[in-house]
Amino acid sequence: MSVTINNRITWGQYVPLILRAHASADPIPNNTDPWSGKMGVFIHYLGSGDTSDLVTEEDCRNAIADVYWDHATGEFDDIAYNFLVCQHGHIYMGRGYERGEANGGGQIEYDNEKVGRNEGFYSILGLIRSGNLASEAMLRSIRDLIQHLRSLSTRPAGGKILPHSFGWDTDCPGNLHMYARPGSTIDPSVPWRGPADIYVYRTQKWVNETYDTASGYIVCSETGYTGWPTVLSLTQGLQHELGISPTVQNFGPGTFNAVKNRGLLPGEDGNANLIRIYNGALWAKGYWASTDLGDWTGDSEDALAQLYGDVGLPYADLGQRRALWPHVVRALMRMDQFRKVQGGDDVIRSIQQRLNSRYVASVGIPAMGLVPCDGVYSRDVQQGLMMAIQYETGIALSSINGYFGPGTQAALKGKGSTTLTGDLRYLFRAACYFNSPTYTPQGATKYLAADIGIDTQTGTHLGWVQNFQRFSQIPVTGHNDYTTWAQLLVSSGDTSRDAAGCDGITEITAERGRLLKANGYEIVGRFLDEHLSPGDPYYLGKALKPGEPQTILNAGLRFFPIFQYNGTQLENFTYDKGRDQGGKAHQKAVEHRIGPRTCIYFAIDYDATDEEIDSHVLPYFKGVRDGLADFGSRYTFGVYGSRNVCIRISREGGATWSFVSGMSWGFSGNLGFPLPQNWSFNQIKEYDFQPGWGLDHNIWRLGSDPGVSALVTGE
Repeated sequence: MSVTINNRITWGQYVPLILRAHASADPIPNNTDPWSGKMGVFIHYLGSGDTSDLVTEEDCRNAIADVYWDHATGEFDDIAYNFLVCQHGHIYMGRGYERGEANGGGQIEYDNEKVGRNEGFYSILGLIRSGNLASEAMLRSIRDLIQHLRSLSTRPAGGKILPHSFGWDTDCPGNLHMYARPGSTIDPSVPWRGPADIYVYRTQKWVNETYDTASGYIVCSETGYTGWPTVLSLTQGLQHELGISPTVQNFGPGTFNAVKNRGLLPGEDGNANLIRIYNGALWAKGYWASTDLGDWTGDSEDALAQLYGDVGLPYADLGQRRALWPHVVRALMRMDQFRKVQGGDDVIRSIQQRLNSRYVASVGIPAMGLVPCDGVYSRDVQQGLMMAIQYETGIALSSINGYFGPGTQAALKGKGSTTLTGDLRYLFRAACYFNSPTYTPQGATKYLAADIGIDTQTGTHLGWVQNFQRFSQIPVTGHNDYTTWAQLLVSSGDTSRDAAGCDGITEITAERGRLLKANGYEIVGRFLDEHLSPGDPYYLGKALKPGEPQTILNAGLRFFPIFQYNGTQLENFTYDKGRDQGGKAHQKAVEHRIGPRTCIYFAIDYDATDEEIDSHVLPYFKGVRDGLADFGSRYTFGVYGSRNVCIRISREGGATWSFVSGMSWGFSGNLGFPLPQNWSFNQIKEYDFQPGWGLDHNIWRLGSDPGVSALVTGE
């Protein structure tokens, strides 16, 4: 890539006259010592102190001139660094592409290879001192410079990025340590992440150094970026200080009770390591705590007060603050966020805070932890909502578990289906808001936030509930009946309701077709192919048999085609496999005389996360699209999966219809996500239709995918 590197004369002009010409000239090649740069780069800094005096670019050039003078009049004949980068993001040439001498003498061993420190590495100096943090401009320029050095045709730099302190007794490169490693934000081979947090980095470094020998301890990466590894390592440090051994990466009941039994808030605790853990956890959570991790300061207490307020908990009353402290510590040792995140919703955040305030702080549901207050409806929020509903419908505190089981269902059919007031009414309307928007033929309809907090019936509330019921294809009552509660709370909804659709792996014979029709089914999903051979122990025999499509139609049924080779494993989803399977699906559909424009559903039969959708599932569906296009795009494609998978593949991958795996109500992709706008089938339960004949029970949406009602001839 192209980078601008300032020539030596830009800073050489500030060198005293006696050496100015030498400083301003091109570096002299070292033809004596070996030089390749093949290993990568070492990162350096200026040393102790601060660079508050480097305000202008002229200041930076003067500083480089000073470095040159120290080196040229000392042990080196020239400036020792290959390149220098200032806080303004300007790159300056030192020794340039010739061998530098800044990395120290001798050899290092890295990845089982020995090489000279100066022979195998370029040196890059960041113009900061120990009291400074690198600017974004500096980091971006170092990243660009490394990419440039890796792309050289002569003496290209290798992929290693190391701190000067690697194998050398020095504090260099100071606060650049957290970037001086492969995979950091200055590594051009990975996506840019932005500047790291020095206090998170110091927390990571401290917790690793302190508890490395503690039983069970797992080291976290020292990156300056927060994440699960950091808070889980802090959890283990907390356990060690509380006398729990071996330590584990889980904040369970034992840890909760140990914090509770200690009974001390941070400002009352004399254990300096616990203070470091609490300060570090606040930094990891994004709060400005004490810059000295071992000191509980006013900044620490202010951060804690902010956290209590963000969570929705009382802080002013010391007794309540102490009673809720174990809950707060558990929240600190997780990645839950308590400030609104990008894309978060203020109304959802207020509901989240109310759940914490009433059901954790006031009621004290034993099984309930603090829910995130980030403005996003998620799995943990859904579970908190379920526990709150269980309490308000009269389930005993000791029986509340957040599970949509028989007891909860009975309570919703009873008290939950009466005229609602107070907190239960609030929770029903909160559930409506969480499931918003719903859809009408005119488009999306958002639940009105003003309707959540009032006890009166409103036309806007009634209208939204009716639209939701109509869109979900449940009875349109406008009432908080059990079926509506179920549809709001779990992706399967009311699994006892009638359905016109089904799917399965069993061949539909004439007799089976007759039985399906007699039991109210109108359409059946069948698999186009199977990737396993009959001799394989996992072979299911699920593929459509020759003549079976006509047998289905003769029974008065329709069918819809499904394609799934191995949809339960992430590695199955690549662009190449998608393209190959798109082509195979086309060939099988033609073989069975399925007409053009039919939608074929490709299955994602596991709980794919957003990261996995980005990395694998979307590329797979782009391959499916191209595989079908290779044969003229005779068929369209749909997606089978969780609500989130269906929403994203439809929006970003072009799926025509969504076949929702609603019966997998525990999938994270089915918690906190509404039904996709383009849903055609909602798979709500599986059961044995007859002994040995398992069937999935699917709601078939009126006016959606018509499926196959006739086969083509003469092709």
